[in-house]
Amino acid sequence: MFLKKYSRQLLPLFLIILGMLTIVYFVNNPGGKMAARLLNYQEIFRTLGQHISLVFIAISCAISVSVPLGIIITRPAFKKIVPIVDNTVNIAQTVPGLAVLALFYTILGLGFKTAIFALWLYSLLPILRNTSAGIQAIPDDIIEAAKGMGMTPLRILTRIELPLALPIIMAGIRVSAVVVTGSAALSTFIGAGGLGDLIVTGLALRRNSMLFTGGILTALLGIFMDTIFGNLENYLLKRT
Repeated sequence: MFLKKYSRQLLPLFLIILGMLTIVYFVNNPGGKMAARLLNYQEIFRTLGQHISLVFIAISCAISVSVPLGIIITRPAFKKIVPIVDNTVNIAQTVPGLAVLALFYTILGLGFKTAIFALWLYSLLPILRNTSAGIQAIPDDIIEAAKGMGMTPLRILTRIELPLALPIIMAGIRVSAVVVTGSAALSTFIGAGGLGDLIVTGLALRRNSMLFTGGILTALLGIFMDTIFGNLENYLLKRT
C-alpha cells in the first residue's frame, strides 16, 4: 500500500540507484584494458554532469521563453502574429537534431554554448504549443464569469488561466525534457561533451561496455526528467 501510494515519489530514487549500479557494474567489467582506461568513475561522472547541465540549462531557457510567448499569442492584441510564431518554431522542430547542431556549429563554432542554443531551439515547440493550447481550451464562460466578478486581466491569467492550463503546459515541458535528454547525446559531435562521448567512443572502439553505459544512463536520465517534472506538476496542482 505504501509503495503504491508513493511510487511516483520513489521512482526518481529508484532510477538513481539503478544508474549507480550500472556505473559500478561497467567500471568493474570494462571489457578490455583499453576500455578500462576510459571507463572509470571520473570519466563517467564528468560526462554525466555535462549531460545534465546541457539538459537543465536548455529546458530552463526554453520554459522561460516558450511559456511567456505562449501566453502572449493567446491575447487578442497579438492574434495576428500567431501564424508567424507557429511557423517559425515548427520549422525549427522539423529539422533533425543533428542537423540543428551542425547548422549552428557552422555559425557559432564548437562548444557547450552552441549545443545549449541548438537544444534550446529544438525544445521550444512542445512547450509553446501546449501553453497556447491549454489557455485556449479554457471555456469562454469561465473567463466571462471572472470578468463579471471584476477580476483584472492579470488576475484572470494568474488565478484562472494558468492553473487550469497547467497540466497541458507541464505535458509539453515533459515532452521537451525527454527529447532534449536524447538529443543532448549528439552534442558530442560539436565538442560539447555529455554521455554521447561514451556512446561514440564505444562505437569507434567496438567496446559494448562503453556503449551500454552511455546508452543506459541516457535512457535513465530521460525517464528521470519525465518523472521529476511529473512530480512537480502534482505538487503545483495541489498548491493551486
